[in-house]
Amino acid sequence: MRAIRQVLLRARGLARRTTPGPWRPARWPRPLLVALACLPGLAAVAALALCVGGVEHAVTASLAARPVQRAAQPPAHSAARPRIVPRSVWVADAARAQPPPRYDDKVVAVFVHHTDSPNGYDCADAPRIIRHLYAGQTGSRHWDDIGYNFLVDRCGTIYEGRAGGTDRPVTGAHTQGFNHRTTGIAALGTFTSGVPVPQAMVDSIAALAAWKLGLADVDPRASVRLTSSNSGSRHAAGTAAALPALGGHKDAYMTSCPGAALTARLPEIRRTAARLQGRTFTGTPQAPFRVLPSPPPTVMHNTSRPRWGS
Repeated sequence: MRAIRQVLLRARGLARRTTPGPWRPARWPRPLLVALACLPGLAAVAALALCVGGVEHAVTASLAARPVQRAAQPPAHSAARPRIVPRSVWVADAARAQPPPRYDDKVVAVFVHHTDSPNGYDCADAPRIIRHLYAGQTGSRHWDDIGYNFLVDRCGTIYEGRAGGTDRPVTGAHTQGFNHRTTGIAALGTFTSGVPVPQAMVDSIAALAAWKLGLADVDPRASVRLTSSNSGSRHAAGTAAALPALGGHKDAYMTSCPGAALTARLPEIRRTAARLQGRTFTGTPQAPFRVLPSPPPTVMHNTSRPRWGS
């Protein structure tokens, strides 16, 4: 009897481990119990052992049939995340009420801008300058937030711009018609023809672009296919356009931004960004990306005007 009791306890323990939901004592079918009662002690023990073995085999087979959960593969060409100063440093108590940020599925292109503001600033004044830009865009222009996703000062310091998270594909308001699946990086200053572009600024733009594009394994030297969402751009709404994965504002919009001097540095920025991603080949065409259908524009608080540049 002791052997029978041990086998029963073993079977109950197995049921407790493998049965989903609240545990209940295993119930044996009455015919089985009657048959076991008619068998001699050792024969009953043997029969129960066979039953338990069959349950264990069934459970093992069930577990083996379950699909194996595999971790997502990291991008083949990624870059380290550069140091980014959070927006709380510059926005301080100037923050305005605004709707929640919008997101795309990924970032496949970067547009470089300049802020068309004075160049002779101390880098310690960069937060104040960004706050002034924010006040102008959300005040007189009635935007919901600062348009640029990031800003870089002459010393190479990178600042978070638009709210929503630096590591997420936040939809910006920087390149009308092509804000979806893109990131806007603004250089603090004016970089028209003949104006020197600080090397620290160039290097930081390259590092930031390498990181953001690397999250989607996009080669900074490649071209991507984006669909215009606004006829105010260089392309009518709904038009698919091949654009640089790392380009200037002027590539998508009728403007001279980011200025002739900074535009001339874009090839260097592309090469540096590709090197930071670990790309050593000269470059082969990358399969073009196409944006998802653009969501309807979000209306700002207390106004019927939509976000600029959707």
